[in-house]
Amino acid sequence: MKYNITKPQLPVFIIVLLGLLGTQCKENSKKKASAPVNDTAIVVPEGFSVQVVAKDLGNLRHMSVSKTGDIYINRSKLKDEKGLVWLQDKDQDGSIDDQKFFGPHPGTGVLVHNGYLYTSSNSAIYRYALNDKDEVIDIDKPELIVEGLADKGRDNAKSFVMDKDNNIYVTIGSWSDTCRQDDSGEGMMPCTILDSAGGIWQYKANKLNQSFANGKRYATGVKNAVATAWNQKTNSLFAAVHGRGAFHDAFPEFFTAKQSAELPAETLYEIKEGDDAGWPYIYYDQFKNQKMLAPEYGGDGKITAGEEAIDPLMAFPAHLAPNDLLFYTGTMFPEKYRNGAFIAFHGQSPELKKGYFIAFVPFKDGKPSGDWEIFADNFSGIDLANPSGPIKYRPCGLAQGPDGALYVCEDLNGTVFKISY
Repeated sequence: MKYNITKPQLPVFIIVLLGLLGTQCKENSKKKASAPVNDTAIVVPEGFSVQVVAKDLGNLRHMSVSKTGDIYINRSKLKDEKGLVWLQDKDQDGSIDDQKFFGPHPGTGVLVHNGYLYTSSNSAIYRYALNDKDEVIDIDKPELIVEGLADKGRDNAKSFVMDKDNNIYVTIGSWSDTCRQDDSGEGMMPCTILDSAGGIWQYKANKLNQSFANGKRYATGVKNAVATAWNQKTNSLFAAVHGRGAFHDAFPEFFTAKQSAELPAETLYEIKEGDDAGWPYIYYDQFKNQKMLAPEYGGDGKITAGEEAIDPLMAFPAHLAPNDLLFYTGTMFPEKYRNGAFIAFHGQSPELKKGYFIAFVPFKDGKPSGDWEIFADNFSGIDLANPSGPIKYRPCGLAQGPDGALYVCEDLNGTVFKISY
Protein backbone atom coordinates (compact mmCIF):
# COMPACT_ATOMS: atom_id res chain seq x y z
CA MET A 1 0.00 0.00 0.00
CA LYS A 2 1.24 3.48 -0.91
CA TYR A 3 0.54 6.64 1.09
CA ASN A 4 0.05 9.91 -0.68
CA ILE A 5 0.72 12.47 2.04
CA THR A 6 -0.65 15.88 1.23
CA LYS A 7 0.10 19.00 3.23
CA PRO A 8 -3.16 18.88 5.25
CA GLN A 9 -2.43 15.22 6.14
CA LEU A 10 1.18 15.81 7.25
CA PRO A 11 0.57 16.89 10.88
CA VAL A 12 -1.75 13.94 11.51
CA PHE A 13 0.79 11.51 10.09
CA ILE A 14 3.57 12.97 12.22
CA ILE A 15 1.41 12.82 15.34
CA VAL A 16 0.62 9.14 14.69
CA LEU A 17 4.26 8.39 13.94
CA LEU A 18 5.47 10.17 17.08
CA GLY A 19 2.90 8.27 19.09
CA LEU A 20 4.21 4.98 17.77
CA LEU A 21 7.79 6.03 18.43
CA GLY A 22 6.87 7.18 21.92
CA THR A 23 5.34 3.80 22.69
CA GLN A 24 8.43 2.07 21.34
CA CYS A 25 10.74 4.31 23.39
CA LYS A 26 8.75 3.58 26.54
CA GLU A 27 9.08 -0.14 25.91
CA ASN A 28 12.80 0.18 25.27
CA SER A 29 13.30 2.29 28.39
CA LYS A 30 12.05 -0.60 30.46
CA LYS A 31 14.59 -2.87 28.82
CA LYS A 32 17.70 -0.72 28.58
CA ALA A 33 19.78 0.03 31.64
CA SER A 34 21.91 2.49 29.70
CA ALA A 35 22.68 3.40 26.12
CA PRO A 36 26.11 4.34 24.77
CA VAL A 37 26.77 8.06 24.57
CA ASN A 38 29.71 9.59 22.73
CA ASP A 39 32.13 11.33 25.09
CA THR A 40 34.05 13.91 23.11
CA ALA A 41 35.86 15.23 26.20
CA ILE A 42 38.23 12.25 26.27
CA VAL A 43 41.06 12.86 23.79
CA VAL A 44 42.09 9.83 21.71
CA PRO A 45 44.12 9.45 18.49
CA GLU A 46 42.49 10.10 15.14
CA GLY A 47 40.20 7.30 14.06
CA PHE A 48 39.23 6.30 17.60
CA SER A 49 35.96 7.06 19.38
CA VAL A 50 34.91 6.98 23.04
CA GLN A 51 31.51 5.98 24.34
CA VAL A 52 30.10 6.01 27.84
CA VAL A 53 28.35 2.66 28.23
CA ALA A 54 27.46 2.90 31.93
CA LYS A 55 27.78 5.38 34.79
CA ASP A 56 27.03 6.00 38.46
CA LEU A 57 28.20 2.51 39.41
CA GLY A 58 30.33 3.36 42.44
CA ASN A 59 34.06 3.10 43.11
CA LEU A 60 35.08 0.89 40.18
CA ARG A 61 38.46 -0.83 40.23
CA HIS A 62 39.36 -3.67 37.84
CA MET A 63 37.16 -5.19 35.17
CA SER A 64 36.94 -8.26 32.92
CA VAL A 65 34.90 -8.78 29.75
CA SER A 66 33.75 -12.28 28.79
CA LYS A 67 33.74 -13.84 25.33
CA THR A 68 30.05 -12.96 25.06
CA GLY A 69 30.60 -9.34 26.05
CA ASP A 70 29.41 -9.48 29.66
CA ILE A 71 31.28 -6.93 31.79
CA TYR A 72 32.27 -7.79 35.36
CA ILE A 73 33.71 -5.07 37.62
CA ASN A 74 34.94 -5.05 41.20
CA ARG A 75 34.35 -2.07 43.51
CA SER A 76 36.69 -0.82 46.23
CA LYS A 77 33.71 0.21 48.36
CA LEU A 78 30.34 -1.44 48.74
CA LYS A 79 27.38 0.26 47.12
CA ASP A 80 23.99 -0.85 48.35
CA GLU A 81 25.92 -3.53 50.26
CA LYS A 82 27.28 -5.11 47.06
CA GLY A 83 30.84 -5.22 45.75
CA LEU A 84 30.54 -6.62 42.21
CA VAL A 85 28.93 -5.20 39.07
CA TRP A 86 27.64 -7.33 36.18
CA LEU A 87 26.63 -5.56 32.96
CA GLN A 88 24.98 -7.39 30.05
CA ASP A 89 24.27 -6.41 26.46
CA LYS A 90 22.01 -9.34 25.68
CA ASP A 91 21.08 -8.39 22.11
CA GLN A 92 24.60 -7.22 21.18
CA ASP A 93 23.44 -3.78 20.04
CA GLY A 94 26.00 -1.81 22.05
CA SER A 95 23.64 -0.85 24.89
CA ILE A 96 23.56 -2.32 28.37
CA ASP A 97 20.31 -4.27 28.81
CA ASP A 98 20.75 -5.45 32.36
CA GLN A 99 22.73 -4.51 35.48
CA LYS A 100 23.20 -6.83 38.43
CA PHE A 101 25.03 -6.22 41.70
CA PHE A 102 26.23 -9.00 43.98
CA GLY A 103 28.96 -10.14 46.33
CA PRO A 104 29.44 -8.99 49.94
CA HIS A 105 33.10 -7.93 49.69
CA PRO A 106 34.71 -4.76 48.28
CA GLY A 107 37.95 -5.31 46.39
CA THR A 108 39.94 -4.81 43.22
CA GLY A 109 40.73 -7.94 41.21
CA VAL A 110 38.30 -9.65 38.83
CA LEU A 111 38.89 -12.12 35.98
CA VAL A 112 36.84 -14.44 33.79
CA HIS A 113 38.97 -17.56 33.39
CA ASN A 114 38.31 -21.22 32.49
CA GLY A 115 34.65 -21.36 33.47
CA TYR A 116 34.86 -19.21 36.58
CA LEU A 117 34.65 -15.58 37.60
CA TYR A 118 37.54 -14.94 40.01
CA THR A 119 37.30 -11.91 42.30
CA SER A 120 39.30 -10.54 45.22
CA SER A 121 38.53 -8.71 48.41
CA ASN A 122 41.31 -6.89 50.26
CA SER A 123 42.32 -10.12 52.02
CA ALA A 124 41.03 -13.05 49.97
CA ILE A 125 40.26 -14.47 46.51
CA TYR A 126 36.95 -16.10 45.54
CA ARG A 127 35.40 -17.63 42.45
CA TYR A 128 31.90 -18.04 41.02
CA ALA A 129 31.01 -20.84 38.61
CA LEU A 130 29.96 -19.72 35.10
CA ASN A 131 27.73 -21.38 32.52
CA ASP A 132 28.70 -21.84 28.87
CA LYS A 133 27.72 -18.20 28.18
CA ASP A 134 30.09 -16.97 30.91
CA GLU A 135 27.16 -15.98 33.11
CA VAL A 136 27.40 -16.45 36.87
CA ILE A 137 25.26 -19.46 37.78
CA ASP A 138 24.60 -18.52 41.40
CA ILE A 139 25.57 -15.06 42.64
CA ASP A 140 25.06 -16.17 46.24
CA LYS A 141 27.55 -19.07 46.16
CA PRO A 142 31.17 -17.94 45.83
CA GLU A 143 33.91 -20.47 46.59
CA LEU A 144 36.90 -19.43 48.69
CA ILE A 145 40.26 -19.88 46.96
CA VAL A 146 42.64 -18.24 49.44
CA GLU A 147 42.22 -16.14 52.59
CA GLY A 148 44.41 -14.45 55.17
CA LEU A 149 46.26 -12.08 52.82
CA ALA A 150 47.69 -9.09 54.68
CA ASP A 151 45.35 -6.11 54.91
CA LYS A 152 46.54 -3.16 56.99
CA GLY A 153 44.18 -0.65 55.38
CA ARG A 154 46.71 1.03 53.08
CA ASP A 155 47.83 -0.18 49.61
CA ASN A 156 45.77 -3.27 50.29
CA ALA A 157 44.30 -3.94 46.83
CA LYS A 158 44.69 -7.63 45.95
CA SER A 159 44.94 -7.44 42.17
CA PHE A 160 45.80 -10.72 40.47
CA VAL A 161 46.41 -12.44 37.15
CA MET A 162 46.49 -16.07 36.01
CA ASP A 163 48.74 -18.11 33.73
CA LYS A 164 47.94 -21.01 31.41
CA ASP A 165 48.54 -23.56 34.19
CA ASN A 166 45.88 -22.22 36.57
CA ASN A 167 48.31 -20.42 38.82
CA ILE A 168 47.13 -17.18 40.43
CA TYR A 169 49.67 -14.40 40.98
CA VAL A 170 48.35 -11.99 43.61
CA THR A 171 49.81 -8.68 44.68
CA ILE A 172 50.24 -8.06 48.39
CA GLY A 173 51.24 -4.42 48.63
CA SER A 174 53.13 -2.91 51.53
CA TRP A 175 51.22 -0.72 53.97
CA SER A 176 54.51 1.03 54.78
CA ASP A 177 56.06 3.37 52.24
CA THR A 178 59.64 2.80 53.37
CA CYS A 179 59.74 0.06 56.04
CA ARG A 180 61.07 2.47 58.65
CA GLN A 181 61.67 1.51 62.27
CA ASP A 182 58.97 3.42 64.12
CA ASP A 183 59.58 7.14 63.49
CA SER A 184 63.37 7.02 63.68
CA GLY A 185 63.87 7.54 59.95
CA GLU A 186 66.04 4.43 59.74
CA GLY A 187 64.89 1.46 57.73
CA MET A 188 64.49 -2.03 59.15
CA MET A 189 67.28 -4.35 58.08
CA PRO A 190 66.06 -6.78 57.01
CA CYS A 191 62.61 -5.42 56.26
CA THR A 192 60.31 -7.87 58.03
CA ILE A 193 57.30 -6.66 56.01
CA LEU A 194 58.69 -8.60 53.05
CA ASP A 195 57.71 -11.85 54.76
CA SER A 196 54.04 -11.19 54.05
CA ALA A 197 53.80 -8.13 51.76
CA GLY A 198 55.73 -5.99 49.30
CA GLY A 199 55.69 -8.76 46.71
CA ILE A 200 53.70 -11.14 44.53
CA TRP A 201 52.53 -14.55 45.78
CA GLN A 202 51.48 -17.60 43.76
CA TYR A 203 48.52 -19.87 44.53
CA LYS A 204 46.57 -22.60 42.73
CA ALA A 205 43.32 -21.44 41.13
CA ASN A 206 41.67 -24.88 41.29
CA LYS A 207 42.34 -25.53 44.98
CA LEU A 208 39.79 -24.33 47.53
CA ASN A 209 40.26 -23.03 51.07
CA GLN A 210 43.94 -22.16 50.90
CA SER A 211 45.53 -19.91 53.50
CA PHE A 212 48.32 -17.37 53.06
CA ALA A 213 50.84 -20.01 54.11
CA ASN A 214 49.81 -22.36 51.28
CA GLY A 215 51.24 -20.01 48.66
CA LYS A 216 54.79 -19.21 47.72
CA ARG A 217 56.40 -15.82 47.31
CA TYR A 218 56.95 -15.54 43.58
CA ALA A 219 58.74 -12.18 43.66
CA THR A 220 59.77 -9.72 46.34
CA GLY A 221 60.78 -6.08 46.63
CA VAL A 222 57.62 -5.03 44.78
CA LYS A 223 56.13 -2.21 46.84
CA ASN A 224 52.61 -2.19 45.39
CA ALA A 225 51.84 -3.66 41.99
CA VAL A 226 48.17 -2.89 41.44
CA ALA A 227 48.75 -3.06 37.66
CA THR A 228 49.70 -6.61 36.65
CA ALA A 229 49.16 -8.69 33.52
CA TRP A 230 50.09 -12.12 32.23
CA ASN A 231 51.59 -11.73 28.76
CA GLN A 232 50.44 -14.68 26.65
CA LYS A 233 53.14 -14.04 24.03
CA THR A 234 56.04 -14.24 26.48
CA ASN A 235 54.22 -16.51 28.96
CA SER A 236 55.41 -14.27 31.77
CA LEU A 237 54.24 -11.82 34.40
CA PHE A 238 54.48 -8.05 33.97
CA ALA A 239 53.84 -5.41 36.61
CA ALA A 240 53.69 -1.61 36.73
CA VAL A 241 54.59 -0.64 40.28
CA HIS A 242 53.72 2.31 42.51
CA GLY A 243 56.83 4.04 43.83
CA ARG A 244 57.45 5.36 47.33
CA GLY A 245 57.38 9.02 48.41
CA ALA A 246 58.31 11.47 51.17
CA PHE A 247 61.99 12.09 50.37
CA HIS A 248 62.01 15.76 51.36
CA ASP A 249 59.69 15.30 54.35
CA ALA A 250 62.08 12.93 56.14
CA PHE A 251 65.41 13.87 54.56
CA PRO A 252 65.44 17.59 53.66
CA GLU A 253 69.22 17.61 53.93
CA PHE A 254 69.44 15.37 50.84
CA PHE A 255 66.31 16.11 48.79
CA THR A 256 64.54 19.32 47.78
CA ALA A 257 60.76 19.60 47.74
CA LYS A 258 60.91 19.52 43.93
CA GLN A 259 62.92 16.30 43.96
CA SER A 260 60.46 14.79 46.40
CA ALA A 261 57.61 15.66 44.04
CA GLU A 262 59.37 14.18 41.02
CA LEU A 263 60.99 11.05 42.49
CA PRO A 264 61.02 8.11 42.29
CA ALA A 265 59.86 6.67 38.99
CA GLU A 266 56.83 4.47 38.60
CA THR A 267 58.33 1.35 37.02
CA LEU A 268 57.36 -1.39 34.57
CA TYR A 269 58.92 -4.84 35.08
CA GLU A 270 58.85 -8.28 33.56
CA ILE A 271 58.93 -10.51 36.62
CA LYS A 272 60.24 -14.06 36.80
CA GLU A 273 60.11 -16.42 39.77
CA GLY A 274 62.59 -15.41 42.45
CA ASP A 275 63.05 -11.85 41.21
CA ASP A 276 63.70 -8.99 43.61
CA ALA A 277 62.71 -5.46 42.50
CA GLY A 278 64.62 -3.91 45.41
CA TRP A 279 62.02 -2.18 47.60
CA PRO A 280 62.52 -0.79 50.26
CA TYR A 281 66.29 -0.71 49.98
CA ILE A 282 66.48 1.03 46.63
CA TYR A 283 64.42 3.23 44.32
CA TYR A 284 64.68 4.08 40.63
CA ASP A 285 65.71 7.58 39.53
CA GLN A 286 64.29 8.18 36.05
CA PHE A 287 66.45 11.26 35.52
CA LYS A 288 69.69 9.40 36.21
CA ASN A 289 68.36 6.10 34.81
CA GLN A 290 69.85 4.34 37.82
CA LYS A 291 68.87 2.34 40.87
CA MET A 292 69.64 4.40 43.96
CA LEU A 293 70.16 3.56 47.61
CA ALA A 294 67.16 4.65 49.68
CA PRO A 295 67.89 7.31 52.32
CA GLU A 296 66.50 5.08 55.10
CA TYR A 297 69.37 2.71 54.30
CA GLY A 298 72.19 5.23 53.99
CA GLY A 299 71.46 6.86 50.63
CA ASP A 300 71.80 10.58 49.92
CA GLY A 301 70.37 10.84 46.42
CA LYS A 302 73.78 10.15 44.88
CA ILE A 303 74.69 6.60 45.90
CA THR A 304 73.75 3.91 43.41
CA ALA A 305 72.84 0.43 44.64
CA GLY A 306 70.80 -2.67 43.91
CA GLU A 307 73.08 -4.80 41.78
CA GLU A 308 71.04 -7.84 42.82
CA ALA A 309 67.71 -6.18 41.94
CA ILE A 310 66.12 -6.45 38.51
CA ASP A 311 66.09 -3.44 36.20
CA PRO A 312 62.81 -1.92 35.07
CA LEU A 313 61.85 -2.21 31.42
CA MET A 314 60.56 1.34 31.48
CA ALA A 315 60.28 4.23 33.92
CA PHE A 316 57.42 6.74 34.16
CA PRO A 317 57.17 10.04 36.05
CA ALA A 318 56.53 9.88 39.78
CA HIS A 319 53.09 9.70 41.40
CA LEU A 320 51.16 8.71 38.27
CA ALA A 321 49.89 5.62 40.14
CA PRO A 322 49.64 2.82 37.55
CA ASN A 323 46.48 0.91 38.45
CA ASP A 324 45.97 -1.52 35.59
CA LEU A 325 47.98 -3.08 32.78
CA LEU A 326 46.67 -4.78 29.63
CA PHE A 327 48.43 -6.36 26.66
CA TYR A 328 46.36 -5.75 23.57
CA THR A 329 45.72 -8.94 21.55
CA GLY A 330 42.81 -7.79 19.38
CA THR A 331 42.68 -6.87 15.71
CA MET A 332 40.33 -3.86 15.83
CA PHE A 333 43.12 -1.39 16.61
CA PRO A 334 45.85 -0.55 14.07
CA GLU A 335 48.95 -2.73 13.84
CA LYS A 336 51.11 -0.51 16.07
CA TYR A 337 48.96 -1.36 19.10
CA ARG A 338 48.97 -5.13 18.73
CA ASN A 339 50.76 -6.94 21.56
CA GLY A 340 51.62 -3.57 23.11
CA ALA A 341 50.75 -2.55 26.67
CA PHE A 342 48.08 -0.13 27.83
CA ILE A 343 48.47 1.28 31.35
CA ALA A 344 45.77 3.11 33.32
CA PHE A 345 47.28 5.91 35.41
CA HIS A 346 45.19 6.88 38.39
CA GLY A 347 47.25 9.83 39.67
CA GLN A 348 49.02 12.93 38.41
CA SER A 349 52.64 13.91 37.86
CA PRO A 350 54.00 17.21 39.25
CA GLU A 351 56.76 16.91 36.64
CA LEU A 352 54.40 16.59 33.65
CA LYS A 353 51.53 18.55 35.21
CA LYS A 354 49.39 15.85 33.66
CA GLY A 355 47.67 12.73 34.87
CA TYR A 356 44.56 10.57 34.84
CA PHE A 357 45.25 9.08 31.41
CA ILE A 358 45.77 5.82 29.55
CA ALA A 359 49.32 5.33 28.29
CA PHE A 360 50.56 3.00 25.57
CA VAL A 361 53.91 1.19 25.39
CA PRO A 362 54.77 -0.41 22.03
CA PHE A 363 56.20 -3.94 22.27
CA LYS A 364 58.16 -6.12 19.88
CA ASP A 365 59.44 -9.62 20.64
CA GLY A 366 58.20 -9.29 24.20
CA LYS A 367 60.08 -6.08 25.03
CA PRO A 368 59.25 -2.37 24.80
CA SER A 369 60.20 -1.17 21.32
CA GLY A 370 59.81 2.59 21.69
CA ASP A 371 58.90 5.42 24.01
CA TRP A 372 55.63 5.38 25.90
CA GLU A 373 52.90 7.79 24.81
CA ILE A 374 49.58 9.09 26.10
CA PHE A 375 46.81 7.21 24.30
CA ALA A 376 43.64 8.52 25.97
CA ASP A 377 43.82 11.85 27.79
CA ASN A 378 41.71 14.43 29.63
CA PHE A 379 39.85 12.09 31.96
CA SER A 380 40.45 14.76 34.60
CA GLY A 381 38.32 17.23 32.64
CA ILE A 382 40.54 20.14 33.72
CA ASP A 383 43.95 21.61 32.96
CA LEU A 384 46.10 20.16 35.72
CA ALA A 385 48.74 22.87 35.20
CA ASN A 386 46.08 25.46 36.10
CA PRO A 387 43.32 23.52 37.83
CA SER A 388 39.93 25.19 37.87
CA GLY A 389 37.74 22.60 39.53
CA PRO A 390 37.45 19.02 40.73
CA ILE A 391 38.75 15.99 38.86
CA LYS A 392 36.02 14.42 36.73
CA TYR A 393 37.29 10.85 36.17
CA ARG A 394 40.17 8.74 37.51
CA PRO A 395 40.83 5.79 35.17
CA CYS A 396 41.48 2.59 37.05
CA GLY A 397 40.55 -0.63 35.22
CA LEU A 398 41.17 -1.92 31.69
CA ALA A 399 39.67 -4.80 29.72
CA GLN A 400 39.55 -5.95 26.11
CA GLY A 401 36.19 -6.77 24.57
CA PRO A 402 35.56 -9.73 22.24
CA ASP A 403 35.47 -7.32 19.29
CA GLY A 404 38.86 -5.82 20.22
CA ALA A 405 37.52 -2.62 21.79
CA LEU A 406 39.25 -1.28 24.91
CA TYR A 407 37.10 -0.80 28.01
CA VAL A 408 38.10 1.64 30.74
CA CYS A 409 36.42 2.11 34.11
CA GLU A 410 37.01 4.84 36.67
CA ASP A 411 36.43 5.18 40.39
CA LEU A 412 35.17 8.72 40.99
CA ASN A 413 31.79 8.56 39.27
CA GLY A 414 31.55 4.88 38.44
CA THR A 415 31.77 5.35 34.67
CA VAL A 416 32.58 2.70 32.05
CA PHE A 417 34.02 3.82 28.70
CA LYS A 418 34.42 1.89 25.47
CA ILE A 419 37.20 2.98 23.09
CA SER A 420 36.76 1.73 19.53
CA TYR A 421 38.56 2.21 16.25
